[in-house]
Amino acid sequence: MSVSVSVMEGTRETKAKTIPGPILLLGAPGVGKGTQAKELVKLWGIPQISTGDLLRANVAQGTAIGKAAREVMQRGELVPDSMVNEMVALRLLEPDTARGYILDGFPRTLPQATWLDGRLAARTEGLPVVAVSLHVDYNQLLRRITGRRNCPSARPFTTSTQTRPNGQVFAM
Repeated sequence: MSVSVSVMEGTRETKAKTIPGPILLLGAPGVGKGTQAKELVKLWGIPQISTGDLLRANVAQGTAIGKAAREVMQRGELVPDSMVNEMVALRLLEPDTARGYILDGFPRTLPQATWLDGRLAARTEGLPVVAVSLHVDYNQLLRRITGRRNCPSARPFTTSTQTRPNGQVFAM
């Protein structure tokens, strides 16, 4: 993956005067959105917002939307766009998002994108929206994703990536 260094350059004074507005990090799972978001958080001092983190936090805190989302997830279904949008909307009302924010992997679907487009049009107050699409070679993505997978029934192994006796790595 190549990242332009010029985006990261500049004096502290310039960074302090520049307001980045909403930043959308888009790309496949495992492409590095979270990794890049953490670097942007350090650079700009604005929050990273991940829908996965929002879902886990709402479920853990037992919020009304978290309870509803938990029921959906326990049935093995995807949380509806309307619930995800509501969680994002509530998060964007928090004061730390006033200077800007990073949406890590959101929107993921057309209804989410449509909702976000309407929200941004109504609330950006002239701030530019920066959308960054990250790309990584397919084989690299496959290695990253298969290294993340956990299979509780395959103990003692903890991931789906195994090593053959001859040392070659393969994904199950």
